[in-house]
Amino acid sequence: MANRLLASAVLSAILVLGIGCAVGPRYSRPAAPAPPEYKETPPNWKQAQPSDQVLRGKWWEICQDPQLDTLEEKVDVANQTLKAALAQFEQARTVVRYNRSYYYPTVTAGASATRERLSGSRPLGQLTGPVTTNDFVLPVDMSYEADVWGRIRRTVQASRAEAQASFADLQSASLSLHAELAVDYFQAKELDAEAQLLDSTVASYEKSLQLTQNRYNGGVVSQVDVAQAQTVLETARAQDIDVKAARTQYEHAIATLVGIPASTFALPFAPLSAIRPVIPPGLPSEVLERRPDIAASERRMAAASANIGVVKAAYFPLFTFPAAAGFESTNITTWLNAPNTFASVGLQAVGTIFDAGRRRAAYDQARYAYDQAAANYQQNVLTAYQEVEDNLAALRLLEQESATQAAAVAAAEQSLNLSRNRYTGGVTTYLEVITAQTTALANERIAVQISGRRMIDSVLLVKALGGGWDAASLSKLDLTSRNRYDASVATGAAPQSGATQ
Repeated sequence: MANRLLASAVLSAILVLGIGCAVGPRYSRPAAPAPPEYKETPPNWKQAQPSDQVLRGKWWEICQDPQLDTLEEKVDVANQTLKAALAQFEQARTVVRYNRSYYYPTVTAGASATRERLSGSRPLGQLTGPVTTNDFVLPVDMSYEADVWGRIRRTVQASRAEAQASFADLQSASLSLHAELAVDYFQAKELDAEAQLLDSTVASYEKSLQLTQNRYNGGVVSQVDVAQAQTVLETARAQDIDVKAARTQYEHAIATLVGIPASTFALPFAPLSAIRPVIPPGLPSEVLERRPDIAASERRMAAASANIGVVKAAYFPLFTFPAAAGFESTNITTWLNAPNTFASVGLQAVGTIFDAGRRRAAYDQARYAYDQAAANYQQNVLTAYQEVEDNLAALRLLEQESATQAAAVAAAEQSLNLSRNRYTGGVTTYLEVITAQTTALANERIAVQISGRRMIDSVLLVKALGGGWDAASLSKLDLTSRNRYDASVATGAAPQSGATQ
């Protein structure tokens, strides 16, 4: 009998599910504005580039700097911000498993033993007198919600999209941290180059001061020239100290990014020598697939669309299938005998008749949440195009500025040599030499800074392009596996497990 009742319950559930449907809008990614090409792309950048310039997961390797490669590898292992993003993704993935569990019945079991004495003075008890009874029960209860209107399916879709968005957030955090490390690294190396320039300048100024002091001792020049030479020397020394102080700040920032206490980390002194990569930007439409932040906003838009279906299902009746079976007896020795079995099965349908507009408000809130997510997605797309154009323009203009600045450095060096010769020949005062020295040093420092800015803007362009990430990796995620992802997912490589969605 119990088996027939349970079979009837299962058959009823199948019939109800067979006519089920998922209410709510069918999601499709909205069209995003995509210009045919970048305005700032120079014509020669459209040509095919060597394969070693193609952005991959470890995009920093295109800079061909072994020391940078070593530091970047440490970010994936020891950076605490990245670990926090990974933990957040793990939380989102467990929510998917939690919501998927509602596809299946909930079964509970228990056992109870009760001995009860009933009073003889109870109503009608005078006819039977006091009664003492035993009740041994071993029930197995089942509760199952039929997903007739797709509430569970939409909930799983929303949580799956949120988990994919969380994974994209993880990739976005990884990209930002790796880019930040590269920027800090090249900024430190640019300051190393400035420090090297200032060290050589200080040495040159010391020789000039000694020469001026000798000329003063010989009665050729006045004390004013010595004071001016001393002033220029001390100014250069102060600039040298200031540059090295700034360099220590970047060194400390790099230590934090790679998970090392700043007091125990040292970045070897080495002027900027990395090869500036030529980065093919590709087509603007590719940015939509390359950038993890855009993928995250798109997935949150999909989750918001699924949530509309979740709240819309509240307008329809809720179908559940309660069932119970087990053993019950007044004698423990015959508790588990076949005649003591019991079973029940039923179908319940519950619908809300009046809620003072609560469901309508929830539905409107879900619709507006989708509108918000859609606007955020469109804004992220526009911002991405802006960032790419900004860095393309910066690199194009910095290339021109570098050539112009090189000419300015050459002219300043020539002017300094002429001023020194004129001063040595007694034609002019030392003030002219000081002016030429100051101009030459300023132009040389600007030239070094431009070189550093070109490397930094190259890194920022890589970041704006998505760092070689591919949104297709979201479809390969196994969001139901219990195996924990390790820090290697932060490199941008898709997990090797098969899709289960």
